[in-house]
Amino acid sequence: MAEKLILPTEVKVCATCSYWDGERRVDNEMKLVVVSEECHGECLVQATHKPGLHDVRLECVCIWEDLESDEDGLQALG
Repeated sequence: MAEKLILPTEVKVCATCSYWDGERRVDNEMKLVVVSEECHGECLVQATHKPGLHDVRLECVCIWEDLESDEDGLQALG
């Protein structure tokens, strides 16, 4: 069984990006993301399979967006 990791939402890895479509649990109140250390998902911007813990700081074509930005947009619509 894979270990679970708890990441602050501002950590710039794929699992904390609003454009990453992988298995994660988001605690909005604490601003934390919980993922397994072996999680993978699809980057909706690049249309490629990416590990959740992939460091995006050196990616030239990445437009990483904090999950909180997505929440703000949803609250404005609701």
